[in-house]
Amino acid sequence: MFSALRPSLPALIRFARTPSIGRSIVSLLAGAILLLLAVNIATFVMIQRTAAFNDQVERSQQVRRAARTLLISMIDAETGQRGYLLTGRQDFLEPYTRAETAAPVQMEALEELAAGDPELRPHVESMVERGRDKLAELERVSALARTGRNGEALRLVQTGQGKALMDRIRADVAAIDEIENVRLESRTLQSERGSRLTLWANAFAGLLIVLLAGIMIWLVRRYVEEIQTARDTLDRLNAGLESQVRERTAQLTRANDEIQRFAYIVSHDLRAPLVNIMGYTSELEQAGQVLDRQLARIETDAPKALDAEAATAVREDVPEAIGFIRASTGKMDRLINAILKLSREGRRALLPELLDMTAMAQGIADSVRHQTGEAGAEIVVEPLPRLESDRLSMEQVFGNLIDNAVKYLDLARPGRIVVSGEDEPGGWVVYRIADNGRGVSPRDHERIFELFRRSGKQDRPGEGLGLAFVRNSVRRLGGEITVESELGKGSTFVLKFPTRLTLEESGEAA
Repeated sequence: MFSALRPSLPALIRFARTPSIGRSIVSLLAGAILLLLAVNIATFVMIQRTAAFNDQVERSQQVRRAARTLLISMIDAETGQRGYLLTGRQDFLEPYTRAETAAPVQMEALEELAAGDPELRPHVESMVERGRDKLAELERVSALARTGRNGEALRLVQTGQGKALMDRIRADVAAIDEIENVRLESRTLQSERGSRLTLWANAFAGLLIVLLAGIMIWLVRRYVEEIQTARDTLDRLNAGLESQVRERTAQLTRANDEIQRFAYIVSHDLRAPLVNIMGYTSELEQAGQVLDRQLARIETDAPKALDAEAATAVREDVPEAIGFIRASTGKMDRLINAILKLSREGRRALLPELLDMTAMAQGIADSVRHQTGEAGAEIVVEPLPRLESDRLSMEQVFGNLIDNAVKYLDLARPGRIVVSGEDEPGGWVVYRIADNGRGVSPRDHERIFELFRRSGKQDRPGEGLGLAFVRNSVRRLGGEITVESELGKGSTFVLKFPTRLTLEESGEAA
């Protein structure tokens, strides 16, 4: 989870450090949430304390109830015994019999309730002990009465021992009631204080939340007003910008047309003197052949009359100079043809159509099969996504890139060229032409797309115009081209095009 959030941390840090209305709103919201959390925690604590207080009250009531129940049992037992002594009737012993059975259970329950309470335990133990003594005293009196010794039984009652035991039991019950009453009053007071504190805390938190909500509403309103103001300003700027863009586009279109015409005119005008130079070079070559034949006759007829320097000039220096002139004029002719090609391509109207790129790339690969066969290389064309674009431009782009890949294969290993592609979100398609050839130095990744510029050892034919032509064509089609390459490992040219070519997307006006 932390790894998923890691890319967002720098943006969050920048947001926290940059003063803004958004940061203020987030801070207020965070404060309100923390305040609500604190109120909820306080309320939860008070609920727990109230529940504990209720448990303590219930336990106090149980202790008091158990003590009074035991006292009532003692009183019932004493009442039943006295009724039996006065009347001699057996049925008067029923309360005594019931109490005699219930009292031990009640004593045990009372002791369990007072266990762990050092304040109540002495009174409970005293009450239980006096209760057992009282039951024993009642048992002795009842036993004397059953055997007919009523006089002895009465004298035992008249000693006041039983009354003293009952008075002690009543005193213990009163002491237990007093302890529980004091505790109940203290706990009630604490509960009332806690309730009032919770009430005031909730009221204060509510006021703060209302205040924070008001501030946030004010900030949001201000933020919306600023957004609306910025939007109105942006609309006005866009209106002016659109007119500027149209004006600049028209200027660029005119400049582009002028450049194309200038390139065409310059190339055409350069060709005329170039043709003259090539023609005069041919005449010089023929004149050199005539001079060479004349020198041959002189060598035959009058060898002494022949100047050695003249022979060297005619037979070596002149042919070498003519060879240099022919090489230079040939190179110049190729450059002029390339400039004319760029000029014509820039002025050609684009004709969008749906293209089967797999078939197109496979056809280009088949056309260079003899070259790849001689080099022991292979071209793999994977299924390519279709797109709507200009057929001739796409054929020229793919043809140049595949030709380059074949031209710069590394003969030290089997060559492999892979043409692949896939659709991308947003209406784009990407093609890749990858090879395992020489590769391009990182410092030359941009240079190879410039006119008349090449990279690496110049042992392959070419004038450095192919990739410049490719980039120009790709831009006209509304796309872009980049290269990923490393020396000795190969190159991958990445082409990105819109799936549908329109005049706005293409570089018609650029």
